[in-house]
Amino acid sequence: MNSGSEYLVFGATGQQGGAVARALKEKGQKVRAFVRDPRSEKSKALAAQGISLVTGDLFDATSIDRAMTGITGVYSVQTSSPGGEVTDVQEVEQGKAIADTALRHRVRHLVYSSSGASGKGTTGMGHFDSKSQIESYVRSLPISTTITRPATFMEMLMLPGMGLPDGEFTFFMHPDQAMQMIAMRDLGRVNAEILLDPERYAGRNIELSGASVTGRDLEHALTKAAGRPIVYRRFAESLLARNRFLADLVALVDNGVVAGAADIPALEREFGPFMSLEDWLETDGKLLFQAALSEKTMAVNLR
Repeated sequence: MNSGSEYLVFGATGQQGGAVARALKEKGQKVRAFVRDPRSEKSKALAAQGISLVTGDLFDATSIDRAMTGITGVYSVQTSSPGGEVTDVQEVEQGKAIADTALRHRVRHLVYSSSGASGKGTTGMGHFDSKSQIESYVRSLPISTTITRPATFMEMLMLPGMGLPDGEFTFFMHPDQAMQMIAMRDLGRVNAEILLDPERYAGRNIELSGASVTGRDLEHALTKAAGRPIVYRRFAESLLARNRFLADLVALVDNGVVAGAADIPALEREFGPFMSLEDWLETDGKLLFQAALSEKTMAVNLR
């Protein structure tokens, strides 16, 4: 990339976009962050790192167009419907609007962040199927693109209500069943590398994961990090009977769609080592874990 290159990151005040923006900046690149409120603490933190801010709204096509002027590469991620901010239909509209604008501005490369459960057929869950729709649309355009499909985020483990203060942890898999996971820092550096080398990655769909973790692995890692026993349990059948959303997710874990399909050894050959769950708990996830143990609320924006 030449010195005149600049990269536009959507979702930069969220976990995914923020990780990509920071990784690009650490690589010495010029980064432009698309934000709704430049006065928010998260926006100010980006600016303090030397990342320029451009104000806009994903429902405002004019602001997307303005933000895209002079941009070399784009990282596109949208809020999913479980967050309550948008519907599945609106998420698709936003994903298409970013791609259309990138095409009009002749952006050199577009990286679309999908999900590990998308692009594999209809799941029946809107927030996965919406991403499959965006994937199909992005692929149909005459523009250089890469689709990345991250597995479950390690940060998601620290959402409240998992039972850690009571010495247990509940999640989706059986004790001997594995799910793939990835730390946000790894997600950021991999997507940044893809943006910086479009010739190598154009046209690829890349499943992203850094670790394959069973329920027993979780129990061992959390016990070690807590310094006291943490017992792992799968979500109770009584809870799944009452909660259709969780039940549908569990079914997709069991049939493999949400469990993850990345070739982790191949990813490490291409992108270098990834964080293990144990490494993450000792570093990036340490504060989140300590807060979860005491049930303090820390915002984990998974966009």
